[in-house]
Amino acid sequence: MTKMVVVFHSAYGHTQRMAQFVAEGAQASLVEINEDGLVDEAGWAMLDQAQGIIFGSPTYMGVVSWQFKRFADTSSKQWYSRGWQDKIAGGFTISANLSGDKLSTLQYFITLAMQHGMIWVGQSSHSEENVNRLGSYSGVMAQVGSTQSASEINQGDLETAKAYGQRLLKLTQSLHSKH
Repeated sequence: MTKMVVVFHSAYGHTQRMAQFVAEGAQASLVEINEDGLVDEAGWAMLDQAQGIIFGSPTYMGVVSWQFKRFADTSSKQWYSRGWQDKIAGGFTISANLSGDKLSTLQYFITLAMQHGMIWVGQSSHSEENVNRLGSYSGVMAQVGSTQSASEINQGDLETAKAYGQRLLKLTQSLHSKH
């Protein structure tokens, strides 16, 4: 069985809702980065055992939250041992503005994955039905207004997250069936 993990930070529930849709598509477990930027030992074990890891963070001030950055810095133990090398990687983000500099967050995830020797998977979904409405192919971008709740995230953005999770699962299964 393919082991996929979505690791994310969410302060107000928006990124968590996105994580749930990505995880549904990828048949993945969720590991939440807490408000102090920490992951418990069980979470680290899940990440280390995973065949694919999907990163998620809100975009704050043009990049990942400080909590996600602390998690990434802590992953230096895995970097040193090459523990995540050759794992499939992907990422998603959400912010209040249509742009909100979400691309910087996805590029941060890509750099993190490359430093770990991971295999980054972009997104390929698009349609007239509002899937990938923000036109991101580096990963998933979603948008919801600053005063809107997580339940008000655009359904197309949620479907994009789910389709991306499915793509990551399919590619991870394909890679690992050859070994």
